[in-house]
Amino acid sequence: MSIRGGGLDRKSKASSEIPNSSMADIAFLLLIFFMVSTVFRNDKERPITWAAAAATEKIDEKAKNILNIWVERDGSIWINDMNYPMEEVSDVVAPLYARSERHLVISIRGDRETPYSFMDAIQKELVSAGVVRVVFATELERQMTRARR
Repeated sequence: MSIRGGGLDRKSKASSEIPNSSMADIAFLLLIFFMVSTVFRNDKERPITWAAAAATEKIDEKAKNILNIWVERDGSIWINDMNYPMEEVSDVVAPLYARSERHLVISIRGDRETPYSFMDAIQKELVSAGVVRVVFATELERQMTRARR
């Protein structure tokens, strides 16, 4: 008579379940990894010649409540690092302004050599978007902002 399995019986059998005792630890470590490795993107500065000013007023707003609109010499408009035609400025700014509950401050950062017709056109677009708080950024304000950082 032959002995099946060699006469040795296993006392414990392999479990078919996946161990989940360290799942919370793994999830927590992944969360920490993504928090540490995430890079928050800042607006890129456009290559403009800043306008000069004898005096300026400091904007006491959080960075999230300031929308920078860059106006270059050729009339190109940059909002959130994207180029927009002049006619679409009000369509882009109006929902952002409404979402911020009218706390959004529009900072127009125009080149010193930008023709007045472009600055007038962007102001008309902002008026049609319902924007009330508009400031013009200058070299002095830029120096003050860098000194705060």
